[in-house]
Amino acid sequence: MTPDAVPGWVDRLPGRPRRWARLARFDRPAGIWLLFWPCAVGLFLSERPAALALLPWFFLGAVVMRAAGCIWNDLLDRDLDRKVARTAARPLASGEVRPAEAIALMAAFLGVGLWVLAQLPRPAQLAALLSLLPVAVYPLMKRITWWPQVWLGITFNWGVWVGWACGARPAEPVVAALAYLGLLLWTVGYDTIYATQDREDDALAGVRSAARRLGPHLKGGVMACYGAALLLLGAALYRHRPDVLAPLGLLPAAVALGWQAFTFRPDAPGNALARFRANVEAGGLIALAFAATFPWPGPWARG
Repeated sequence: MTPDAVPGWVDRLPGRPRRWARLARFDRPAGIWLLFWPCAVGLFLSERPAALALLPWFFLGAVVMRAAGCIWNDLLDRDLDRKVARTAARPLASGEVRPAEAIALMAAFLGVGLWVLAQLPRPAQLAALLSLLPVAVYPLMKRITWWPQVWLGITFNWGVWVGWACGARPAEPVVAALAYLGLLLWTVGYDTIYATQDREDDALAGVRSAARRLGPHLKGGVMACYGAALLLLGAALYRHRPDVLAPLGLLPAAVALGWQAFTFRPDAPGNALARFRANVEAGGLIALAFAATFPWPGPWARG
């Protein structure tokens, strides 16, 4: 088990299925939710009540595409992973799973992803396909830029556009763009916290990250990302529904992110991991703020 894994059902599986589940990061489910919440935000911006029936499909898509992305990442990074204590026990880095076996498993997950894609409206299908190139090159970013967290934000929040494209007359594009940029900065913040765990090993392995680049300004950088994210998300909500109550829906998320930023200790890996995982709930609170502006029967219902 890797140090940041969550003990649970994966540990009770027999040998090979357990290795496959670990390769797909099923023992670290936070990433599934962090990929799903932007999809939910996009669906709430679709302005189409019938589109909410797609939420289970989006969740399944988050499960399988995150798994496929993790396998792809590990295939490209297995030599680097061996040099970092937290990742050295990953199935490909440790040799528990062969590359050919990993490729076959990734192909299976991608096959399920294509099945999910077939359930979406044509514009949403096209939006989803546009994400494949940035996803494919993401593992290379830590080798060429100090800000791979920005690229992760570009890819992990693409679901905003896919969900938004499920509506026949969705919210205006500027609303989706503001929400996308806000969630992107949220991702930069939480992934910078996550990368804090590996700063020393990353320096030895030559891996670049915002956590290393920010140095003594790490905590302030996370605060700035979260603050800017909330401003952009609030602007999206107000542009979507010009009512002061709309951006106020972010108050619970603001409290959650503020707690993370102020209690974050860059010198304590356990603290960083806990703050990172807290974004599962924070992302749900962000999605709820957008759900409140959806055209349900009520004060914002349209005639």
